[in-house]
Amino acid sequence: MQTVPDFVLPSTGGKNFQLSACSEKFILLYFYPKDNTPGCTTESQQFRDLHESFARLGCLVLGISRDSIKSHENFKSKYNLSFDLLSDGEELACNLFGVIKQKMMYGKTVRGVERSTFLLDSERKILKEWRGVKAEGHADEVLNYLKSI
Repeated sequence: MQTVPDFVLPSTGGKNFQLSACSEKFILLYFYPKDNTPGCTTESQQFRDLHESFARLGCLVLGISRDSIKSHENFKSKYNLSFDLLSDGEELACNLFGVIKQKMMYGKTVRGVERSTFLLDSERKILKEWRGVKAEGHADEVLNYLKSI
C-alpha cells in the first residue's frame, strides 16, 4: 500500500488542513473538477447525505478542488455540506494523487481534475482508489466498501 506524503491545504472554516494531523481511523479525499457544476454538486450532496454513516465508521470526509476558499465557502453554504472543502489552487494534492488529466470539453482539450476518490487509513496508506468515477451513486459505492473492511 502506498503512503501519501504529508500536505497542508487551506480549508473552509478559516483553517488549514494537515494530513498528518488527522486522528480519524479513515480519511476520504474526493477530488472534483469545480464547485457549483452539476456532477460536482450531485457528488457533494450524496456525500453530505451519507456523512453521518461515514462518521460512525470513523471516516473523515473531505472534498478537494482547485477552486478558491471563497468559492468553497459559498458552495458549502449553498448546499449545506457537513464536511470541509480544501482549496488546491497550486495543485499540490492534485499532483500527489495524479488526478490532473487532459480532458475533452466542448471539442477542446483542457487540463482538469479527473473525478477521483481515495480512502486512506490512519497511517496515510491508500486502502482503495476510485478514478474517473461517475458522480451519481459514487458515495454509496464508497460507503459500501468502507463497511466491508
